[in-house]
Amino acid sequence: MTWRGSTDIKDRIFAALAYLLPLIVVLPFGQFLLRQFPILGIIYLPLQPLISIYYRLPLAGLIIFFVLFLAVVRNPQISHFVRFNTMQAILLDILLVLGFLLLPILVQALGVNLLTETLYNIVFLGILAACGYSMIQSLMGRYAEIPSLSQAVYSQVP
Repeated sequence: MTWRGSTDIKDRIFAALAYLLPLIVVLPFGQFLLRQFPILGIIYLPLQPLISIYYRLPLAGLIIFFVLFLAVVRNPQISHFVRFNTMQAILLDILLVLGFLLLPILVQALGVNLLTETLYNIVFLGILAACGYSMIQSLMGRYAEIPSLSQAVYSQVP
């Protein structure tokens, strides 16, 4: 849906780039799947420089989060399309942080078994699918509607 006006190519690219944050953050959840199917690592090959910078710098995720939130989402001079997609990427990142807090507790209680590996794979593939869908929609100039998540974004981005 492009109800807030048309989007130019620059806005489309910047909106799609916001989804690199959850793509990089979800990488540890893919450890089991990437070990079983190494060919899936091709997805992350172009992102290797960003991944190495992200995981080498302490608090990089927190800094990027605040920069995106304060400089992009809360800036009314930036187009609604870019702010919407940035906020949606931030919410995906927040969901991942919750996963990072809860899943290790489950792994500690149950151990590494089929159930915990499946949960990790579901989180990884879910975020991968959501980011892929959102990036494609953004590059096409459409709002990526993810149920429940997009509603939360609409309430945060005027």
